[in-house]
Amino acid sequence: MNNSTILGRLVKLGGASLLCLCALGAMADAGTLRARHAELRDQLRSNNYQRAMYIDSSEAGETLKGDVYAVLDHPFQTVSNALKEPSGWCDVLILPFNTKYCRPVEAGNAPALHVRIGRKYDQPVENAYKLDFAWRPVASTPEYFESRLNAGNGPLGTKDYRIAVSAIPLDGGRTFMHLSYSYGYGMAGRMAMQAYLSTRGSDKVGFTITGKDGNGDPIYIGGMRGAIERNAMRYYLAIDAYLASLRAPADQQLEKRILTWFDATERYSRQLHEMDRATYVAMKRGEYERQQALIQ
Repeated sequence: MNNSTILGRLVKLGGASLLCLCALGAMADAGTLRARHAELRDQLRSNNYQRAMYIDSSEAGETLKGDVYAVLDHPFQTVSNALKEPSGWCDVLILPFNTKYCRPVEAGNAPALHVRIGRKYDQPVENAYKLDFAWRPVASTPEYFESRLNAGNGPLGTKDYRIAVSAIPLDGGRTFMHLSYSYGYGMAGRMAMQAYLSTRGSDKVGFTITGKDGNGDPIYIGGMRGAIERNAMRYYLAIDAYLASLRAPADQQLEKRILTWFDATERYSRQLHEMDRATYVAMKRGEYERQQALIQ
């Protein structure tokens, strides 16, 4: 059956045609993601991450982008159900140390997330940077899932924040997921990032290996690409921790994902360590309680 025949039948179906067109688009994206899984088969099987994953980054013009491809030990339906609602995204986004608040809201009759980003351990919500993400469910079929977050403006001159997650089912109750995280920056954003990278962030690195030093140890990418890779990795680990927590009883899930996220980041302490376990756990417990109180 050719495309014109398919489209002709869709027209006859009237209102159902939109659903069918979405399904056709989703299947095309599923095929692209399956091809990417095949391309990365060797990297997913053998790497330095101790899990089936691959990280890449790029800087083009005034845009930074980090990509994480990973095989999740969670069924596809679990992944799709967990990330198809804004509330699930807030449970994910609150886990990285610098997220101080996340609340699902309606903005212009569309779902959105109000997020506050900061750095200080005891930082009041009102002093944290504000990010308003529009949330959009792109596809949810038995073969493909995709959800996107977009924010026009961010802190320190950054802009065009984009977080996208797509996934396909694999054999054995597993899921192949692609997380894409990007943002743009102007002169102010570049200067702020360079100031950070030359001071407190001078020893920070990413995950891409660019070579080896005289002792044969890996040299990791630094600078702004290193920064985007660290952030992409934090969000990926947050998704994985959130999914793992869903296996626990409801009253234990928050504690489970807080502990799981911190322990996962410490496996990559060279890149991701920011504070000790007790400090992080106490901070996240307090921020979650504060968030719940503000929502109510």
